[in-house]
Amino acid sequence: MEIPSLNWLLLACQCMLVSGIDVYTAAVYEHRSILNPSPKIRPTRQSALKHMKENLNIYQLQVYEASKQGAKIIVFPENGLYGFNFTRDSIFPYLEPIPDPTVVKWNPCLHPKAVNDTEVLYQLSCIARYGKMYLIANMGERQSCKRSDPWCPSDGRYQFNTDVIFDAEGSIIAKYHKQNLYFEEAFNTPKIVFPTAWMNQLPLLSAVEFQQAFATAFGINLLAANQHHPEYKMTGSGIYTPFASHDYYNMESHEGKLLVAEVPIITHYNVSSLELKTSQGTLKFPERHIHIEPSTQLQRWSVQMDQSQQFLHAADGLGDIFYSLMMYDNYTFVLMTDLEGDLQVCSNTLCCHLAYQRSHASGLYALGAFDGLHTVHGVYYLQVCALVKCPRSSIDTCGQSATTASDIIDFQLWGNFSTHHIYSEILATEVKLYRADTLEWVNNNFYMTKQGMTEGLITAALYGRWYKKD
Repeated sequence: MEIPSLNWLLLACQCMLVSGIDVYTAAVYEHRSILNPSPKIRPTRQSALKHMKENLNIYQLQVYEASKQGAKIIVFPENGLYGFNFTRDSIFPYLEPIPDPTVVKWNPCLHPKAVNDTEVLYQLSCIARYGKMYLIANMGERQSCKRSDPWCPSDGRYQFNTDVIFDAEGSIIAKYHKQNLYFEEAFNTPKIVFPTAWMNQLPLLSAVEFQQAFATAFGINLLAANQHHPEYKMTGSGIYTPFASHDYYNMESHEGKLLVAEVPIITHYNVSSLELKTSQGTLKFPERHIHIEPSTQLQRWSVQMDQSQQFLHAADGLGDIFYSLMMYDNYTFVLMTDLEGDLQVCSNTLCCHLAYQRSHASGLYALGAFDGLHTVHGVYYLQVCALVKCPRSSIDTCGQSATTASDIIDFQLWGNFSTHHIYSEILATEVKLYRADTLEWVNNNFYMTKQGMTEGLITAALYGRWYKKD
């Protein structure tokens, strides 16, 4: 799963567990990495190692803290060992060769001299070994290549943004090369895929917003560790299951944050009784969360019309259509003007429908639709239905970033999506997460329902990715 500008390290974790148990304790660390103040200037190898050692010392401390809480796996963020904004030349002293673990079985902590120039791998391996936990870290990798290779760069080497997984003994068991390089001229694009560190983009792509949506859409446990640099809009980490979240988002703090939670192993028979245990308490997953029937009240709100007419045009009398940019894409919008009602708006083949009821009307809201190719900072195809709060009282602000809201809104949102990859997002004031009461397909339309929020709504969206049309 890759979307440009989603800069975060994720791990969908269903493995590395002791057989016979049904839970494991996981940790993620949102790291405020110590940065190189002159990333465009090439340092010596010793200077690069000294810089990375400062960050590795923080990693070691966090593994120690996580181990005291029983963690068996920990995830650190992308670029956590050196930071950002390097050139291809200036990043080189930070890079190390990483043998393919499917070919070479290697424990750097036990055999540090087996591969030259691997001081960072050695330290990460030992941190995992002495912490007795699986460790996932991101680092730079170099690989020599021959001129006979048609893709070989002119300097004779590949440079990859690489995630490395160590087991609890310190052995390297997997590595992944990041493919979607977001403003990363220092690295090559590989032939395999793994995601990235996250710069928040409201209203649709805040880190925690999409991390939760990803876990829900795929029915997985997701460990997401972000960088913590609010000055770059970087924050938002969490431990997610399909039904509960232990997340962190803080634009004010200047410190890193360790999250630890006891996570259930997901099987086909236990989803109705799962719990997510954290230091703040236990989150129990609601039974039959995803396929409950829509409420009688929302069914009453829903407009009953012939399927052949339902998604042709914006419904008469529901407000005038207008256009506005949201996340660089030209959305078709219609305003929410009443305390209760129905809205409909279309873009190309996608039509979005909303049945709603709100407590009061203190904010300006609009229902937007976009069906098309996104072309800024990446090229990928989207189908999106989104109810968004406009940050100010004029319609030209609809689609821009808002972080506060007071309107309590019950709603049913749906659309005639052509893709089955749909990520459900509900974001409340101050970037607080909510989950849908209902997510389901009915008559070729995908529905999301939510009632009973206690905080103002910022965004309710069905974010569809039509991968085959990228």
